[in-house]
Amino acid sequence: MEPKDIIIKPQITEKATLQTEKFANRYTFIVHQKANKYQIKKAVEWLYKVEVDRVNTMNFQGKKKTRGTRTGWIEGRKPSYKKAVVFLKEGYSIDFYSNI
Repeated sequence: MEPKDIIIKPQITEKATLQTEKFANRYTFIVHQKANKYQIKKAVEWLYKVEVDRVNTMNFQGKKKTRGTRTGWIEGRKPSYKKAVVFLKEGYSIDFYSNI
């Protein structure tokens, strides 16, 4: 698996942003389901040119969604995903907004 295929996108939510502001070396990413911590570490180092201290991962089950229509109820699921919290070494940071 290529390093560019492992990192799907950075997670820029209110909770993730607060965590980054409180602890300057933590960043959250949505990653490929089958990627392990070593692959995630190498992909972040390759993409952002930083040194990674450690990686924590979490698997999230997709939520069940139901909606009513004229013909009845439609049930479905949102997709499952894997989230990684990456801890950088001292002196390194990532700027997600520099390419906008």
